[in-house]
Amino acid sequence: MNPYMGMTFIEVLLHIFVRCFHILTGQQQNLYSDELQMLVLFFAGVAGGLLGTFLVLQKMTMVANALSHTILLGIVAVALISGVTVLTDLGMTGFLLAATIAGIVTTSATDFLVRVIRLQKDASIGFVFSALFAIGILSVTLLFRNTHLGVELIMGNIDAVTPKDLFLLLGCAGGVIALVVLLYYPLKIMTFDVLFAQGIGIKVRLIQRILMLMTSIAAVASFRVVGVFLFLSFIVTPMLTVRLFCHSLKHILFLHIGLSALFSICSVALSRHILSVYMVPVSTSGVFVTLSGLCYISALCIKNSRLQRITNRGILPVHE
Repeated sequence: MNPYMGMTFIEVLLHIFVRCFHILTGQQQNLYSDELQMLVLFFAGVAGGLLGTFLVLQKMTMVANALSHTILLGIVAVALISGVTVLTDLGMTGFLLAATIAGIVTTSATDFLVRVIRLQKDASIGFVFSALFAIGILSVTLLFRNTHLGVELIMGNIDAVTPKDLFLLLGCAGGVIALVVLLYYPLKIMTFDVLFAQGIGIKVRLIQRILMLMTSIAAVASFRVVGVFLFLSFIVTPMLTVRLFCHSLKHILFLHIGLSALFSICSVALSRHILSVYMVPVSTSGVFVTLSGLCYISALCIKNSRLQRITNRGILPVHE
């Protein structure tokens, strides 16, 4: 029985808000599918958004893109070592080990091509992630015939998430928050002036490696929820949106958390509304990414409109 049958989108949204309030106040003890999906999307958004803030500002987005693809090879490697026949049966330790392997291999291969072979950084990243991703797909196809790679590889299968996935993402988001809190000032300094950070003794290379390792862990933890390709949107899009209206790093980080909560609730509500009214099942994670993209486009239009009005009033000079 569909509990949202006959409801409008606003009614579905209010109903979900009420259920969230009941969970927070203890009136509802059990987590049903909707609440579970909202929580995993929220924690995936928090982990990806906080990491994405520093990755975008440090112009390391392509490295994150590479990591989101090469984790597949790391998962295959751990599955072969542990003797698991189905990739989704890997436990939390296995996924963390896969993230570590993917992060080390990707960053080491990229550094080797840049420093030894003298390739440009963007070319080396493109070569490494495409090659390792292709090897991962071939390995899955040949060695794990019970694992089907299709749409789920692109946008995940959030309908199949379990409380184990929730705990994995909760631990990942908690680790990212702890990393940002403990290394906030070194991260802030090296983000805006890497030469000054090196001059005052900050271990920039080590912190970047830690940042990459946490990114690979977040990508692995989000693999079932958002897939390989959509994870990059969790890293990039919220940062681009918040940066249009906020220039304080602390405010950007806090707004990321708020946007993740808002998008997670709205995406579940919208996907349930579409299913109830049009009988069309849509990907909740796909709706999340679409909403974040539309939010960025809307924010960009609003800011450009405001700047145009200010310019027309003569407050800002117009340069040829």
